[in-house]
Amino acid sequence: MPRPEINRSAEMEVFTQVVAHAGFSAAARALRMTPSAVSKLVARLEARLDARLVNRSTRRMQLTAEGLAFHDRCQRILADIEEAEREAAAGAAPRGRVRVNASVPFGTHHLLPLVPGFLERFPEVTLDIVLSDQVIDLLEQRADVAIRVGPLRNSQLVARKLGSSAMVVVAAPAYLARHGMPGSLAALTTHNLIGFNFARSFEEWPFLEDGRIATVAACGNAQVGDGESARQLALAGVGLARLAHIHVGPDIAAGRLVPVLEALNPGDREEIHAIHASQAGRMPSRVRVFIDHLVKAIRLG
Repeated sequence: MPRPEINRSAEMEVFTQVVAHAGFSAAARALRMTPSAVSKLVARLEARLDARLVNRSTRRMQLTAEGLAFHDRCQRILADIEEAEREAAAGAAPRGRVRVNASVPFGTHHLLPLVPGFLERFPEVTLDIVLSDQVIDLLEQRADVAIRVGPLRNSQLVARKLGSSAMVVVAAPAYLARHGMPGSLAALTTHNLIGFNFARSFEEWPFLEDGRIATVAACGNAQVGDGESARQLALAGVGLARLAHIHVGPDIAAGRLVPVLEALNPGDREEIHAIHASQAGRMPSRVRVFIDHLVKAIRLG
């Protein structure tokens, strides 16, 4: 016996409307369907999936865990369909919103300067940029692209490397004039080390001493939530900071900051990646051209 034809995209559209309108009757009005037809369609969907998606009551409806997961996936699939239709109608010209998350230092000094050139080239694309040193979940925050500095966690996300940058300990000349240039790790105990107040992969500063890696805890009297704040405090003479060279290179060149204990620098580098949740074959063109622009335009030493 042949199986009845199933319009999965229509089912997904009805289900997402039920969630968006918090009920079958309101969704039915929006879809110009009867409440009975909407209820039966969702019931058939649950039967086919063999999963309860919605808990119903006389006063309200609530998504189950399976319903929440299915709703999230439906939204992404329907967005992809809409994007494909827009691209086809517009001759595949990239358009739409690209949500971007980047760290404060990288965003300030490397990402934002590239925005005018990108938007001039792709005027139909809207960039929605959030700068934060907190590591976000792309799916939860609905970000399209995130710029990650440092080691990547194991995940199903796709990454494209933008480059890498050496780490360096720096201080302002005024600070060193007051406290002296440290000549050894032991001397760091008399200095103020600017730390971070959020969880990081490395909570201590590594140094190469006698051919071995030794670490020093950054436990000064100033802690910050992002690298740009650490840079600003270092420039103000508050203490020593350990930052990527891409962040403080211009300050070093201008003499505003001075490298410290470079003879003990272990030579570690922070890698910078653009990560996204799209599968390679299904990446929206607006996201693809943005990442391509980053790869071509960003030059990291």
